[in-house]
Amino acid sequence: MCQGVTKAMWVDQRCKDAIDAPHFHVVFTMPQELHRLIYQNQKPLYTLMYRATSETLFKLSLDPKYLGAQPGFFCILHTWGQDLHYHPHIHAVVMAGGLTKLNKWKSSRKKFFVPVKVLSKMFRGKYLHYLKECYQEGLLALDGDLQPLQRPEEFQKLLDGCYNKDWYSYSKGALAGPMAVIEYLGRYTHRIAISNSRIASIDRDSVIFTVRDNKDAQKRKLLTLQGSEFIRRFLMHILPARFVKVRYYGVLATRNKKTKLALCRKLTSSATYAPKFDNMSTLEVVSLLLGRDVTKCPKCNAMLRKSCTPRGSPAVANGISLNNEITQCNFIKH
Repeated sequence: MCQGVTKAMWVDQRCKDAIDAPHFHVVFTMPQELHRLIYQNQKPLYTLMYRATSETLFKLSLDPKYLGAQPGFFCILHTWGQDLHYHPHIHAVVMAGGLTKLNKWKSSRKKFFVPVKVLSKMFRGKYLHYLKECYQEGLLALDGDLQPLQRPEEFQKLLDGCYNKDWYSYSKGALAGPMAVIEYLGRYTHRIAISNSRIASIDRDSVIFTVRDNKDAQKRKLLTLQGSEFIRRFLMHILPARFVKVRYYGVLATRNKKTKLALCRKLTSSATYAPKFDNMSTLEVVSLLLGRDVTKCPKCNAMLRKSCTPRGSPAVANGISLNNEITQCNFIKH
């Protein structure tokens, strides 16, 4: 449930693809005017977010004015803010360089090679263009409060308002060193809307949890919600069934790993990392991460009963969680 094991195994597998080059972290956000529409049409409009992001990064990266090469990057969808309100946005992690048409490695400038305003403007144009196509093809559900948008003039008014607004996108500083990059990425790939560590207290009526206040120097504060409201906000961030959350592009795409990615690793003299969790079971991975045999009771060393293995997330194995080490204690001798 904390996704600790899943994250660790993902990071371990990414080590073998690591490029010895800095990476940039770029975030694309959606304007509040589109939140209701996106939430009512999650699968198609989340997919459009990936499409607009990837096409924007490809087009600008291939432009000699900015980089003139094909980079590798991957995108991750997050839908929440600190207070669990609906806030769909894409995290993109982009190599600081790429492969030219002549199959040569070209490094980017130290700062992100595309101005953020250029990035935001192109992303906005592509997303709204494809959104209008979806509308014209009748692919959008427009129910409840969105019924007025069934009239073309109202939908066009929405688009015009979004075109006239600056979309908030930003780039964080370059991350140096392949292992530092991979560890950093792991914080984003398997994150859920809220973890247990942020929940301060729960009673019959309410939940109190910590939030960072962006308007007050990122200070941590306590927020109290009614239990039903907390559940409502949390459930908004469950993605559609079988939705692919982490998507790879350019030299990191699956079809390019044995060719373009291998060439990039060679051209950058990147070291080879051997995954340490290969052919290991979930229990073995948990034991390695915690530094002890989780199949045995830490007090009496008795073996854990097979019957008490919880079903569900691989982040919990035989009652052991990375956040709460013992969630059950049904041992043979107890």
